[in-house]
Amino acid sequence: MSVLLGVQGLTKAFGQRPLFRDLAFDLAVGERIGLIGPNGAGKSTLLKLLAGTLQPDAGQRLARRGARIGYLAQDDIFEPGKTLREVIVDALAGENLEDYERETRAAIHLTRVGFTDHDLVAEKLSGGWRKRLSLARELAFEPDLMLLDEPTNHLDLPGILWLERLLRSSNFGYLVATHDRAFLRAVADEIMEINKAYPVGYFRSKGTYEDFQTRREEFLSGQASQQEAVANQVRRETEWLSRKAAAQTRKAASRVDDAYKRRDELAELKYRNAQNGSAGISFAATGRQTRKLLSVKNIAKEMGGKPLFSGIDLILTPGMKLGLLGPNGSGKSVLLRTLSGEHVPDEGTLIRAENLRTVMFEQGRTALDPTQNLKKALCPNGETVKFQDRPYHVLAWAKRFLFKDEQLDMAVGSLSGGEQARLRMAQMMVEPADLLLLDEPTNDLDIPALEVLEETLASFPGAMVLVSHDRELMDRICTEVVGLDGEGGSGNYGSVGQWLTAYESALEQKEKARAKAAAKSNTPPVRAGSKAKSKRLSSRELEELEGMEAKLLGAEELLAKLQEEVEKSSNANHLILGEACRLVDEQQTLVEKLYARWQELEVRRNGS
Repeated sequence: MSVLLGVQGLTKAFGQRPLFRDLAFDLAVGERIGLIGPNGAGKSTLLKLLAGTLQPDAGQRLARRGARIGYLAQDDIFEPGKTLREVIVDALAGENLEDYERETRAAIHLTRVGFTDHDLVAEKLSGGWRKRLSLARELAFEPDLMLLDEPTNHLDLPGILWLERLLRSSNFGYLVATHDRAFLRAVADEIMEINKAYPVGYFRSKGTYEDFQTRREEFLSGQASQQEAVANQVRRETEWLSRKAAAQTRKAASRVDDAYKRRDELAELKYRNAQNGSAGISFAATGRQTRKLLSVKNIAKEMGGKPLFSGIDLILTPGMKLGLLGPNGSGKSVLLRTLSGEHVPDEGTLIRAENLRTVMFEQGRTALDPTQNLKKALCPNGETVKFQDRPYHVLAWAKRFLFKDEQLDMAVGSLSGGEQARLRMAQMMVEPADLLLLDEPTNDLDIPALEVLEETLASFPGAMVLVSHDRELMDRICTEVVGLDGEGGSGNYGSVGQWLTAYESALEQKEKARAKAAAKSNTPPVRAGSKAKSKRLSSRELEELEGMEAKLLGAEELLAKLQEEVEKSSNANHLILGEACRLVDEQQTLVEKLYARWQELEVRRNGS
């Protein structure tokens, strides 16, 4: 395959030990690669180096001449006051395009990512829609390769599914950094992990995420066996070196050199194998056997005049694991805080068991004091933490959550998102709970931490209510699901997939109704004698105007069919999907031109 982008000898450091050292790999045309790695491995830094927005300390970035490389950063930044259309048009200012071509590209790609009003002000968008706008801006450059850094951040579950379909139907290759395992399975044909556990700094495997896991375990198992073998050799050589007379002979000089090389090799293997630790997350329950921990009857809540949810009935019992689903802004966090007692429902009743012990993980980890140092946050009183009746020294407790000794004096606010998440869970673990309320606990966690969290939640004997965009975690953990529709309604579902199907079906029906209403409102009235009054139009133009409605309806029906074909074929060959997506874009452009022409003819006919 033709190489689009590569690196040779890439080295970058932000401390004593470099993030990367002599990294070398290529990205070819059409490759679809998922990029993973533990927190702090340097995924975002690598993407910036590949994009050319950050320079390496050594080595070089090699891009094919004329290759168009797109880069979707984690942060979505737009110039204040700019409309959606202006954001795209301004971004294309340096391209060799006519003004109308920039406007057309802006219209096509804004529509492609879901915007209907292109004159909205960008800075007023929610997080999810800001992400879509950033993506539209990169798509407008028509890239050969896209670099995406945690693109699912701020997207709700329907938004993540939409992004999966868009990437699968694209005609460009991509390298996408993510911790979302379900998303990886959906969009990646190859997995690449950045980790100092590997001799070359990364491990790359074609195939599914499961294929990657199998090959990765085989490699790491072999490396661990190699460490054991080298350790045995070093032990024998150390015994030999202790016999000073033998070691000092000239004949033994080369063996002495080999012995020291073996020690260096062992030290490197120990360092690499030590990179595979995972946080020791384990929530403690009170052991309470009360049948009804929390009883909820017909509760409802609105905020700012907007209905969030209504008609919710729940009985939370020990062992129950409830998932809360809904689009962004539907009130999931408010419902969670209502269950915790922080908010009072507008209607209905909520009855807690006597002395119910509730522990909550807040979205954004707002319970953390950013000015406090890590040591105080982990161990508020003295030097010892008590967990499950066992004392832990603060150094050992910190190591359990992958913190280094030198981090203990750091301010909590200076920790990474993943480190803050692990810290908050460490605080929660020392509080035995009857009920766990978890609001987006997976944000910023790497895959090893996610897998540990999944295991501990599955074995938690108390009740749990979970809000998360990680559908794999939800699918594996939750025994029941409550879905919010974003308009004040709610329903009970058997699984995440069942809710998604129902939600998207309802959304599709609303979109069809909206399109039908829009078509009716745009239909110009047909008046008796209109031909006699239409002196500004030629007879051919009059004929064109009178047939415009039927022509438009036919074009919109074809567009809808093409969009359905793209969605149905989301797992097909990407070249076929790329062609299908191109046809959708062409048809969308045709529909927009027809509406523009209709408006032009109508204005001229009415003499305005």
